[in-house]
Amino acid sequence: MAERSFKAEVEHLRKGAGDTFTGEGILAITKALLENGVGYVGGYQGAPISHLMDVLADAQDLLGELGVRFEANANEAAAAAMLAASVHYPIRGAVTFKGSVGVNVASDALANLASSGVTGGALIIVGEDYGEGSSIMQERSHAFAMKSQFWLLDPRPNLPSITKAVSDGFELSEVSNTPVMLMVRIRSCHVSGSFQTRDNQRPKLSVKEALSNPRSDFARVVLPPMSYAHEQDKIKNRWPAAEKFIRDRGLNERFGPAVAPVGIVLQGGMYNGVIRALQRLGLADIHGHSEVPLYVLNVTYPLVCDEFLAFCEGKDQVLVIEEGQPEFIEQQLTTYLYRAGSAVKLRGKDIFPMAGEYTGQVMLDSIGDFLKQAAPALLAAVHRAPNEDRPQIPDLTKTVPIRPPGFCTGCPERPIFAAMKLVQKETGKLQITADIGCHLFAALPPFEIGGATMGYGLGPAANAAFDGGGERRPVSVIGDGGFWHNGLSSSFGNMAFNKSDSVAVIVDNYYSAATGGQDVMSSRADNATKATKNPISKALKGIGINWVREVNRTYDVGHMRDVLREALTTKTPGPKVIVASSECMLNKQRREKPLAAQAIKEGRRVETPRFGVDEAICTGDHACIRLSGCPSLSLKKLDDPLRDDPVASIDQSCVGCGNCGEVADAAILCPSFYEARVVHNPTKWEVRLAAFRTRIIGWLQARRSARRLSFEV
Repeated sequence: MAERSFKAEVEHLRKGAGDTFTGEGILAITKALLENGVGYVGGYQGAPISHLMDVLADAQDLLGELGVRFEANANEAAAAAMLAASVHYPIRGAVTFKGSVGVNVASDALANLASSGVTGGALIIVGEDYGEGSSIMQERSHAFAMKSQFWLLDPRPNLPSITKAVSDGFELSEVSNTPVMLMVRIRSCHVSGSFQTRDNQRPKLSVKEALSNPRSDFARVVLPPMSYAHEQDKIKNRWPAAEKFIRDRGLNERFGPAVAPVGIVLQGGMYNGVIRALQRLGLADIHGHSEVPLYVLNVTYPLVCDEFLAFCEGKDQVLVIEEGQPEFIEQQLTTYLYRAGSAVKLRGKDIFPMAGEYTGQVMLDSIGDFLKQAAPALLAAVHRAPNEDRPQIPDLTKTVPIRPPGFCTGCPERPIFAAMKLVQKETGKLQITADIGCHLFAALPPFEIGGATMGYGLGPAANAAFDGGGERRPVSVIGDGGFWHNGLSSSFGNMAFNKSDSVAVIVDNYYSAATGGQDVMSSRADNATKATKNPISKALKGIGINWVREVNRTYDVGHMRDVLREALTTKTPGPKVIVASSECMLNKQRREKPLAAQAIKEGRRVETPRFGVDEAICTGDHACIRLSGCPSLSLKKLDDPLRDDPVASIDQSCVGCGNCGEVADAAILCPSFYEARVVHNPTKWEVRLAAFRTRIIGWLQARRSARRLSFEV
């Protein structure tokens, strides 16, 4: 596995009644699952919920003690399908993945699960990756909950509320026989705090016990005519049961005065931002006591009509704060008011922007505008006018360049795309599609390779339309994580079945690197609970792809270029696949740096590579930078008045991968790169030799200086 450990976090999971848990929201969810008697947990890693999977993976001993089954699933669809265990058995199950892309992948299983309904509590924990910290397309998971009619929780971003939502979610699921989605936003996952823990609970029925007494129910099979009955059951039984539970248990919360001319309805996940804005407007104190009535939707689907109408009583205007688009909640609440014949004016996206994250500034400006229009007396009553004289923030969009993500220093994927650029100089521009993963950064300068991505594991499939015998073969790029997630069946199975004549490059960096360095089937490391060391090439040949080339050191740019050239020019029919392998540098450094530091501390001899540029030889062409883009490569201005152009320079962040020199050699550039070895704890002989060399070099330098002409006075 990647060299990271969550052993300390695992110990927190053992805390019992009377203890206090302090940490991040995502870890609190993990603890809450164990406190609520979960019987099995699955999922697929991805921001912002990767830690949940990583901690559970390191907690195998504890899970075994409690009789909890844990599975790191191959993809989100496999994770959602696990919840089938809760259909017939009263076993609580939870799965987790990144939304909304994870929900998309899992959609088939989730739709069937929502149709059949569940007996045990079924919880889908979705890391809602929306906003300026997101790494994916900007969509919400709300639409899927509405489409399939499972209930959606969006708790306030503090640890007591988040952990309570786990308990409420299981109970709501069991009461209404419906799966429940618990949405945790990026900030909820990483918010820090504390809560009082309870004892971990063994599941009332373990999966092992259920297996010894199998159950089945014809009525829950999603086939006609049962599927028609499922739809009626959702409306006539499950939905009313869910509304009653939400109302009776007070899952949604009200804060602020009982009587006021205005009010605010908000998603639970927006609570912290709303309170902060009200504090800055002088309408909430430091403890969060608001002078504006708030109706906090910790359950955003289904909405409870009578609760909402009761909140609106006596108010002239109500503001709905709903991040993202379309405005599902606002539309539903508008319908409630219309059907009730209410005169309350509902405001929302006419005040707030339709799209984009509701940052602190957006929240402050929009709530302020609403109150100025709907309740100016509230603002006038504030003795102080905070932020009225705040300095204007300058518009820096035209001054500060955008900073898109990029490859790490020493990333083994850089030389792959350097080789592609060299090949394209020979062939002309190629049709290249990308995939989800680190290699997608190649679409940015300096490489500008790959113009589209259609989903995790779908890189080669995205090029299928171009596989028509054109002048040049199309090229697709996919990672090892994407290959095992969905690529083997959807992309390479498609290529083999259709006798594709295209080229695919599989970037094998030994891990699912983009999601945090988790092991995959082809990982090289030993893993006590997972099957690793399964070569990608073997899987390809198993489905009938025979033209497979393996590059076991991607930093060899010349070799990588030659293999690409061969794939593009060979007369061999059928798919051409290159498996380009080198370990993810980030994970390699995580493993090797502590070992080297420990060795140095213990006084053992350690050599570390350092690369440099000979300033006297560098021509200032900078092609090395254009073909590498490494962050450790920069420009340096010389003191020499006869040389105006800056030369290439390598800074202290260099990890010694050698990519810059390999690129320079493959592109037939200047030979200015050199490698040096920094020796820690040298031997006595090396110290004496270094001292001797220093004296000789010093003598030669002094001798040369003495022979120079000098014009100094």
